Amino acid sequence: MANSAAQAVARLEPAIHRLTVLVALADAQRAEQLADALAASDDLAPALAGSGVGQMADVAIADEAGLESRVVSSATPIVLLSRRAGSEQVTDNVLAVLPASADGLLIAAAARLAASGYRVGRAAPSEAHGDFHDDEPTEEETPDDNQPRPALSPREAEVLALLAEGAPNKVIARRLNISVHTAKFHVAAILIKLGAANRTDAIAIAMRQGLVLV
Repeated sequence: MANSAAQAVARLEPAIHRLTVLVALADAQRAEQLADALAASDDLAPALAGSGVGQMADVAIADEAGLESRVVSSATPIVLLSRRAGSEQVTDNVLAVLPASADGLLIAAAARLAASGYRVGRAAPSEAHGDFHDDEPTEEETPDDNQPRPALSPREAEVLALLAEGAPNKVIARRLNISVHTAKFHVAAILIKLGAANRTDAIAIAMRQGLVLV
């Protein structure tokens, strides 16, 4: 009887779709470390280049060498980890560009967005990815106020409002009744969509664009 009940519950619970993430980096050690970090997420199934995944990947994470090796299908959305700070010439299926030193959480968020078809615009070095440079943007690099506002989900808007209050991830999780891991994911997604270098930068951009009132 207990087994029947357990089986019934199992049938009711939707299976988690795991995105197959191809990791194609020249640095084998970095590739393995990144794959291990991505594997910690329930919805990501990383595979290293050469594992036979290739054409079946939902999204790929590659560096310039990975792009040149053509191990990634031209139809697969790509998150490019670049050291060239926005000067690279990339193919149409590169939907996101992050610094080569980006952490696993940010890369995972970008991979999810890219797999969903969301394009993270390639902008000038200090305009979109502050991780490349520590300098403050110049007046010429200040984002145009007439640019369209990024499309934040209702949950991301809630998280952004809490960020504006200075709330850390644990407080965000408690206030929204979500896990800390989920809070971190939403924060990372917000940074990517706003093209922000960090939380403070995200709040500044959000205020300029009228996304939050502080």
